[in-house]
Amino acid sequence: MITAAICQGINASAQDYVKYVNTLQGTYSNYGLSYGSTYPTVGLPYAEHFFSAQTGKNGDGWKYQYQADKIRGFEQVHQCSPWMGDYAAFSLMPIEGELRPNEDKRASSFKHENEYAKPHDYRVKFDNGITAEMSPVERGAVMQFNFTGKDKAYLIFDGYTKFAQITILPRQKKIIGFVHNGTFIPKDFKNYFVIQFDQPFVSYGTWRDKGDAINKGIDTIGGNAVGCYLEFKKGAKVQVKMASSYISPEQAELTFKQELAPIKSIGQTKAAAFKIWNDLLGRIKVEGGTEAEKETFYSCLFRSNLFSRKFYDLDENNKPYYFSPYDSKVHQGYMYTDNGFWDTFRTQFPLDNILHPEMQGRYMQSLLDAQQQYGFYPIWSNPGMSGVMLGNHAISLLADAWAKGVRSFDPHQALAAYLHEATNKGPWGGANGREGWKDYFTLGYIPTDEVHESGAKTLEYAYDDFCAYWLAKSIGDKFYENIFARQMYNYRNIYDARAGFMHGRNRAGEWTPNFDPIEWGGAFTEGNSWQYSWSVFHDIKGLVKLMGGEQVVQAKLDTFFNTSSKFKVGSYGHEIHEMTEMVLAKMGQYAHGNQPCMHVGYLYNYVRQPWKTQARVRAVMDKLYNAGPKGFPGDEDQGAMSSWYVISAMGLYSVTPGIDQYNIGSPVFNKTTIALENGKKFTIIANNNSKANVYIASATLNGKPYGHNFIYHSDIVNGGTLVLNMSDKPNTSRGIRDEDRPFSVSDRK
Repeated sequence: MITAAICQGINASAQDYVKYVNTLQGTYSNYGLSYGSTYPTVGLPYAEHFFSAQTGKNGDGWKYQYQADKIRGFEQVHQCSPWMGDYAAFSLMPIEGELRPNEDKRASSFKHENEYAKPHDYRVKFDNGITAEMSPVERGAVMQFNFTGKDKAYLIFDGYTKFAQITILPRQKKIIGFVHNGTFIPKDFKNYFVIQFDQPFVSYGTWRDKGDAINKGIDTIGGNAVGCYLEFKKGAKVQVKMASSYISPEQAELTFKQELAPIKSIGQTKAAAFKIWNDLLGRIKVEGGTEAEKETFYSCLFRSNLFSRKFYDLDENNKPYYFSPYDSKVHQGYMYTDNGFWDTFRTQFPLDNILHPEMQGRYMQSLLDAQQQYGFYPIWSNPGMSGVMLGNHAISLLADAWAKGVRSFDPHQALAAYLHEATNKGPWGGANGREGWKDYFTLGYIPTDEVHESGAKTLEYAYDDFCAYWLAKSIGDKFYENIFARQMYNYRNIYDARAGFMHGRNRAGEWTPNFDPIEWGGAFTEGNSWQYSWSVFHDIKGLVKLMGGEQVVQAKLDTFFNTSSKFKVGSYGHEIHEMTEMVLAKMGQYAHGNQPCMHVGYLYNYVRQPWKTQARVRAVMDKLYNAGPKGFPGDEDQGAMSSWYVISAMGLYSVTPGIDQYNIGSPVFNKTTIALENGKKFTIIANNNSKANVYIASATLNGKPYGHNFIYHSDIVNGGTLVLNMSDKPNTSRGIRDEDRPFSVSDRK
């Protein structure tokens, strides 16, 4: 068993939070069933480059699978989802004996008991005795490979699936070049690398044809699916330092000088990376709970702080600049990428507005910059525009940041760009501009028979229009406020009162025939009407009125969580993994494995039954999450799933990103202390908390009795203490007044 050694330079008296993190969480996944679809990320928070052991073949979305027993490389990775694929990737792999660059032939067997997976340090000892280790810096890594001495020792460099240009510099013990691979990359995009070795080369050469054609003694190669090899003396211990840049070879060298030249050993890198992660994880200190719950919490907190990725370098004056994946030009300033907002606007960005307001300020400006460079906001960048999924959720990020005090961007510019977004269709996918935007404005909905996933798009556009409306209202911009004041109620136009569900309708206003709320697809995205009928994040009160009142909705929510998990595959034509995950969860039609109904457990707060919210969200956290390889109930999705757990485990949740409120749920821990960027602390104390005592009997905020089912962002950032007295019995007289309900725009217009 490989165990963690105490890193040099770490204060032994400091609390170790990293020990709770398992980067293998969620890695037991495949195309048909996801427990996270993650990989054991080695990297710093939001770093430009990550690294991972690679069990899957080059180009396989499931880069690392826990159920695999062979590793074929140690890879620089940027993949934010298996469904998007990787880009700018390359790998190194140690082998002994016969020179075999082919990725299948070089793959070596290992066992998990010989593996150590932490954010700052990944180590594995192969069954053949070779050991490999990785530790990150911001824009690169240090690797170390220990050979056994039994046979010839090689490192194989693999340029991945597409074009690579590689030059070996034997006198300098170095290789340089670039790779060009990925789906959503500009044609002139390049990842320039510098890789320095501390041991001389005994021999070297290049290879092509996926490793089947070897060119001994040749020091340069360019082409698709090519690489090189380096031979070292038998039994060598080889330390490798690498840096990359999207800007130029010169910047790659400068980055190497900035981040790696001072490093003498991998131990230094591990110690520095450990401290960065430990300091960040320690900003949310949890007390009480079980060790397993702490492992789940800190593993999720780790994952929630990976994406979006920094996409900028620092020049010789330490000023940020970047190659833009949107216009292929170099610009001054900050840029972030690798995030699908359909997944993350609900959870990750509200959490980031608590923890990282300075970064959020930079991020929001980068959204406006990207829009100027491309003509549309990014919705799922990877690293360039993809248009994957649906909605115009960049406005949710901007509105949420503004509502929570981020003032780094021009909100009028943000609204002007959003109006362009809402009244045009871009060239990429369902989320680049708006499909059916004219009908959305004139009919008040998108016709099902003309636009795919029309019901989901109508609902999500209505929420996005609310975000624009609320942002405009908050800054006194009557022009944009008036434009979006009507459209934010378009959700009403696809509610079928006879069926009691959201329902697709055609241009003539006729409901689609043979409606069944358990049927997936059609008017909805990766879900069914049971799940999407709650997607009115901004106006739950208005939705309750549509559905027939609070008692009707109370019963409907109960049914939603307790009915059969049966489904019809609908327009998908086959069972997709999200359907399977819903069934495995055994929570009725609630599909926590995907995003559309993640908020629904909190809706009891709006209908005078907050105790049911408290019980429901605790059940989700207890039953559907853990820190193991099967740790998530579906795709983790760039921090979306993990952020839901982190913020919910603190006892909070943002049902309506774009406003300054958080719902109150039921915290997992006896005490949670959040250290804020402004130096203040907000503490949530749950007295008498346990797995049975999930109900809030009474509460105080800063010493005063508190009956609301929400708190304000200002309550958190100004510092203070929320005390919840927990019980095993619900208090059915608390949180039931009109003023206790969280925000609905119907109350505020």
